[in-house]
Amino acid sequence: DCLALGMLTCMKRAFNFLADAKGIELDLATIPSEDPRTYAMIRKADTLGTFQIESRAQMAMLPRMKPRTFYDLVIEVAIVRPGPIQGDMVHPYLRRREGKEKADYPSEALRDVLKKTLGVPLFQEQAMKVAIVGAGFTPAEADALRRSMATFKSTGGVTKFEDKMINGMVERGYTRDFAERTFKQIEGFGSYGFPESHAASFAKIAYASSWMKCHHPDIFCAALLNAQPMGFYQPAQIVRDARDHGVEVRPVCVNASRWDCTLEDSPSSPAFAGEGDHAKHGGGALLTGEAPPPRYARSPSPGNPGEDSNLLPLRLGLRMVRGLANEHAARIVAARGEAPYASVEEVWRRAGVPPAALEKLADADAFACLGLSRREALWQVRGLGEAPLPLFAAAEAQALEPAVALARMTDGREVVEDYGAVSLSLRAHPLAFLRPELERRGLRPCADLARIKDGARVEMAGLVLIRQRPGKGNVTFITLEDESGIANVILWQRRFEEQRRVVMGAAMLGVKGVLQREGEVIHVVADRLEDLGGLLSSVGERQFPHRFSPADSARGASPDPREKPTRALALADRETGIRVKSRDFH
Repeated sequence: DCLALGMLTCMKRAFNFLADAKGIELDLATIPSEDPRTYAMIRKADTLGTFQIESRAQMAMLPRMKPRTFYDLVIEVAIVRPGPIQGDMVHPYLRRREGKEKADYPSEALRDVLKKTLGVPLFQEQAMKVAIVGAGFTPAEADALRRSMATFKSTGGVTKFEDKMINGMVERGYTRDFAERTFKQIEGFGSYGFPESHAASFAKIAYASSWMKCHHPDIFCAALLNAQPMGFYQPAQIVRDARDHGVEVRPVCVNASRWDCTLEDSPSSPAFAGEGDHAKHGGGALLTGEAPPPRYARSPSPGNPGEDSNLLPLRLGLRMVRGLANEHAARIVAARGEAPYASVEEVWRRAGVPPAALEKLADADAFACLGLSRREALWQVRGLGEAPLPLFAAAEAQALEPAVALARMTDGREVVEDYGAVSLSLRAHPLAFLRPELERRGLRPCADLARIKDGARVEMAGLVLIRQRPGKGNVTFITLEDESGIANVILWQRRFEEQRRVVMGAAMLGVKGVLQREGEVIHVVADRLEDLGGLLSSVGERQFPHRFSPADSARGASPDPREKPTRALALADRETGIRVKSRDFH
């Protein structure tokens, strides 16, 4: 079974990181098998970013399946598919796995075929064997049945075998009810049923990616970011998850970042000594003399899999900067080999990149290692000419620049600009700024859902990460995120049609509904949604709500004569709002 998958590229990058950064030589064939700690992580559905078992449906199934062996993963991969769901295989299998129902084997011949899956035919190979031993199909007829299941089209190709299979099973002593139920399950394979070999191949990569995430979350995050775009989640969620697992993530830096995201040698590497201000608060020395805002980093949650003592800091790469060309990044990295850059002008002169590329770096706060805030860096970029000047002429031009007092951006504006430039922020989650207003409206944090009883009415809100409507089903799954975690929303088709514009257009949703709990799996069944995009757009005006801060203003400051309407240097005048692009699947 030959697979061409983005996760294979990601895992190759991860194995290379593992060898280069930690001296551990592994590949898909030699990765430790049946690792208890990895399976413990999987059972908790802590699988964001992994292969195949990262979807909402898979995360909901994992705490119920409780996989402990590789073959459990093979079944997990195969059972959460439209075919098994439509064929009514999922719930019978789960009831039998949980001991709530006994497996039904009406004959020893079928026991041999179905015992691995507790009497439920989950794989195409099993369907073929059931047809042969239970209904008298010849091997050629069973292969024709397999071909009809492998078309991956809902064309009813299996239906033409219905009479032969049901009648054949009845003739061999099986009840008509059992024969019809068995055929209904097999008919479900007409919509994406898996062969066992395919499921095993997928499960191998699912296990390997989970092992890497469990034992080396730093490496897994770096490899996953470098393999984007792929999977269900955006870089913001991938980075957040890595930080929750104990990984230190460092910002884009003109003196430290390469094109790809990289792992750095130690938390206090001398090569990055000039980056202290940015590591603390994301900005440089301020001409206004105001105290800099803090860095709002989260500590790793206790008990997380990221407990290894050898986690390395992860440096975000220049590839994260929106709109920066690979060619320009390569010039900057190559010219930096002589010595670290000491100024914006020096980057421009030595790397020979256009000011437009430096503006993108300034937008991304990549000059913080030089003691410059975003506004200060953009101010200096605006002072450059059309081409690099000779060294002494450039120094003379810089000396003539008048000193100015630039207003410090609000904490919220810093986060807005982070999202606009690199699609994530290492400072604070956008909803942290809105929490006082959300509490005033009675909207609970996502983390509170774990403490609310089944059947209770709840109101909550979050950024829209994923919208998913599997196949032609009558339910839409929505994943929301706030500063406390993730919530999963179920929206039935009638409600979806009533609120289609809000569902598909909102970047931030308020949800009213009923909490539904089944074991460790929690959903909110929504009956009313509200577009909170207007509230989200106000983040740029706000200070971080959990501390006192001086007003963000520079009274009497003169306008910058270099500022143009098409490119507002004063970032607060630019388009407001967090830009979070959801990933939608149908």
